[in-house]
Amino acid sequence: MKKLLLAFCIFYCIQINTFSQSVYSVDLKKDLITGTLSLGIGISTFFIKNEPENIPGILNKNKVNAFDRSLMFPHNKPLDIISDYAPIGLALSPIISIIPNIKHKNTLLTYSIMYGESLLLTYGTVFSLKNAIIRYRPYMYADGVPAGKENDYYNSFPSSAASFAFLGATFLSTTFSHEFPESKWKVPIITGSYALATGIGLMRILTGTHFLTDVFAGAAVGSLYGWLIPRLHLRKDYKNIKIIPAGNGMIVSLSF
Repeated sequence: MKKLLLAFCIFYCIQINTFSQSVYSVDLKKDLITGTLSLGIGISTFFIKNEPENIPGILNKNKVNAFDRSLMFPHNKPLDIISDYAPIGLALSPIISIIPNIKHKNTLLTYSIMYGESLLLTYGTVFSLKNAIIRYRPYMYADGVPAGKENDYYNSFPSSAASFAFLGATFLSTTFSHEFPESKWKVPIITGSYALATGIGLMRILTGTHFLTDVFAGAAVGSLYGWLIPRLHLRKDYKNIKIIPAGNGMIVSLSF
């Protein structure tokens, strides 16, 4: 622990003088549109609900597609609890990109807005899909419904734990790469964050709570918003980004 703390202190001292201002900024017009859209998608989850009429018994494994069938496990409660809460650590990891530039007054506000939009979009997308699609969890093909899972056994797709883990990893990797492109810490941070996110996704499979495709879908959603929202807030790209309100959403134009 002492070595870890020392390494972090050295990292902080090196990076604190690298930039005096974040490469990200907030634009009132664009963030009103993006923020409203994010909030709308987040709230929409409360109006979508699709659930089976009856709790089934043990299901037939042969009805699962061959790709997912190769990695199906019975329920593992201890590992389920660990992997359910593990994404919280990765969700907090983007603070690493903030600390070196914290002395600039707008950094905390900018990151809060960016990460808030990313979280709402990820949450809304994932749980809208969960609430709309009935997909029984892998443990239903081995043991049936475990105790305490009576309201959760049919919400397998996509994996919310994987989505938030990969959101944190991608948001951190994207922001750190933009803020400190020459840093020696860039590769270790990117590698480490994605390794942790992958480990969480793997644990969700081993617990019997998710199929491989659930994890892939969750990782894709989290990675998309973890990259897109910081990209929309890059100072040098603002003139090249257009957000145009449409009838049922918005059109984002990004030129490189």
